[in-house]
Amino acid sequence: MQNETPFFEFRGPFGVPVQINPSLIMLFVIIVVIGGGNDILWSLTFFIMLVISIFLHELGHAWGYLIQGLPVRNITLHGGGGYCQGVHSATPYEEELVVAMGPIVNLILWAVCGLISEFAPADSYEIAMVLSYLGYFATLNLYLAIFNLIPVHPLDGGKLFHLFAMRLTSYEIATRISGAVGTVLSVLWIPAALWFYFTNGWFLFFFPSIIMHYNMFRNKRA
Repeated sequence: MQNETPFFEFRGPFGVPVQINPSLIMLFVIIVVIGGGNDILWSLTFFIMLVISIFLHELGHAWGYLIQGLPVRNITLHGGGGYCQGVHSATPYEEELVVAMGPIVNLILWAVCGLISEFAPADSYEIAMVLSYLGYFATLNLYLAIFNLIPVHPLDGGKLFHLFAMRLTSYEIATRISGAVGTVLSVLWIPAALWFYFTNGWFLFFFPSIIMHYNMFRNKRA
């Protein structure tokens, strides 16, 4: 999905270019059209909340670049989520903040929106509905933060695990450790995804690469 040609671009906050890839439409079809069932309005609302959460997550990465004086090339949103690219390569220490800022933004959204939805006075039906949706938005961001912190590549958790391991040992050993952990979790991902589907009705379209992590463990290029 990183090789797609964007069909829409705009200038986002901090002046960061934002690109929308065609596969985002496919995600819309899966969630709203196919998965909407008898409640398309709720599915549409969920899709909008998901895209906003992903965008703010990537904006967190962009802020991580900018706060360190590193220019941002763009943010791209696609059917599998999104990614943020810097103009230049960051050092491992700089990369730690860049990567961490995505999940941190999701956790901040969870905390702030969760507190508002829980303690703000619901003086009318309309306000109660808004607070209810704000609670859903908070929960969604908590799940996104937890999901992104799983230590497999290319998730933020996999990158952070590798970067933190590099603080304790050499790049080669850190890569092997990260690859070993990622290989085990990638194998376990398949039954976990099936369990999640049969218990919650949601299918995870993201599957970490077993081969890539195994090659990291062996210090070989995929």
